[in-house]
Amino acid sequence: MNQFSSFPSSLRRPRLRGVHRAVLFAAACALLASGCGGDSGTEAADRAPHKEGQQQERRGAAPAAGLPGMPPLLDPNDLYAADRPNQLSPVVKDFPSRVYVPNTESNTVSVIDPKTYKVIETIPVGNQPQHVVPSWDMKTLWVNNDRGHTLTAIDPATGKKGRTVDVHDPYNLYFTPDGKYAVVMASMDRELVFRDAQTMKRKKTEPVSCKGVNHADFSPDGRYFIVSCEFSGELLKVDTAKMKVIGQQKLPFEGAMPQDVKIASDGKTWYVADMMADGVWVLDGDKFTEPWLMPTGKGAHGLYVSRDSKSMYISNRGEGSVSVLDLPSRKLVKKWELPEGGSPDMGGVSADGNVLWLSGRYDSEVYAIDTRDGHQIAKIPVGAGPHGLAVYPQPGRYSLGHTGIFR
Repeated sequence: MNQFSSFPSSLRRPRLRGVHRAVLFAAACALLASGCGGDSGTEAADRAPHKEGQQQERRGAAPAAGLPGMPPLLDPNDLYAADRPNQLSPVVKDFPSRVYVPNTESNTVSVIDPKTYKVIETIPVGNQPQHVVPSWDMKTLWVNNDRGHTLTAIDPATGKKGRTVDVHDPYNLYFTPDGKYAVVMASMDRELVFRDAQTMKRKKTEPVSCKGVNHADFSPDGRYFIVSCEFSGELLKVDTAKMKVIGQQKLPFEGAMPQDVKIASDGKTWYVADMMADGVWVLDGDKFTEPWLMPTGKGAHGLYVSRDSKSMYISNRGEGSVSVLDLPSRKLVKKWELPEGGSPDMGGVSADGNVLWLSGRYDSEVYAIDTRDGHQIAKIPVGAGPHGLAVYPQPGRYSLGHTGIFR
């Protein structure tokens, strides 16, 4: 959930919802078509239509033509093939490794040295910074000062603050795969705003009827992206070239609040975390099918792919845990509990893939979690309301935005 200071405290944490759970249980039974006993993220994955045959068929097919100007995928069968451990672009290879943490309530960015797990600098920024977003060319980090209606540039080569640019309601920021446009998730304005990726001048505004646009991800060919609308429980499908909404659907769960969106390495399966349904929705993005729910934990929130493209880490903010999803089998295989609970929210994976960094949204702290065994390496105090932190630099050739989606 975003902009929590602007909403009732009852919305800040997942609440128990007997009715919702009953609806969820019934819906899951209907969708899974066979028994509903026991826990079931894993069972749900087992029973969901896993179209292996179709995947094999797709692997043998020629890749679809991508958005003009978009760098081709390194491997059409692995969307994250460019994100292997320490595979840093020449553009970023000499940047110092840092973790940049936007503190929404303190109006600052805490800079953490990942070697010492200490805050080495605190940078004042604008009002209500929500995310720190790598630019498409990976040369700039943009701090999204949502209520300040500005972006603050940080030079990742020096870690120093640069220019400030006026951008209204920049709750979150993405970049089209061809590098032409920044896409501002103007949550309160109820708009998707396409801006020049370099100058940030407004090029086109797409009004939306849903409430709370917040997170997104792009298809392998870059021709469309899917957006979550957290305050009306909806998803949008947007044509990238036309800069236009071409699909919209409401999630089949009363009170749904979709958060992070991430496409799997197979380039076909999409996942959308839902902090009120306590799980991730799974759908076919090309067909924009009605999604089915895989329960993960209370307050499901951020989604991060491992450096080998085989796993997805799912932060469960409401219970202080991280679920690990095996992407090829679509089964939940582990759950890591933070030793003292907490509120793991948004973050990223270290360049070597060994550490998952997550902000503790309601606890003024950041968690460093070892991805090899799930133990908490460190808990670092930061400012108030830490949110979309960026681990930087990361492997990849270009950035699609958020806290670091790289291809």
